Amino acid sequence: MKSKPALARDAARQLRLDQTDAEQRLWLRLRNSQLKGFKFRRQYPTGPFFADFFCQEAKLVIELDGSQHADESEQDERRSAFLREKGYTVLRFWNHEVSSELAEVVQRITDALEQSCPTRNRRM
Repeated sequence: MKSKPALARDAARQLRLDQTDAEQRLWLRLRNSQLKGFKFRRQYPTGPFFADFFCQEAKLVIELDGSQHADESEQDERRSAFLREKGYTVLRFWNHEVSSELAEVVQRITDALEQSCPTRNRRM
């Protein structure tokens, strides 16, 4: 029988393989520390949840929501409340925002990163 960390790792791996088009588009802008030098992870286990995108240094979680989340707003709010309680800032975007307004989404993420670490000199 697999341990809990191994199960979480396997689940995260499967979520990364099954990512949405919006997650793929945003990941291309976040990966390899290319956004102000901050390192992001995808489908990162945080307590009982998996964060779509996670930056430990900035304590920032980014969640992308598709149309199915309109029916899951209570669950999404529980997840956000749990993460905020742990000291994380949570940004939520709709998939269509990433698809049609990627530059604005990236700017909001950049603003949150700069706000979380204002004294850090980061590369562009």
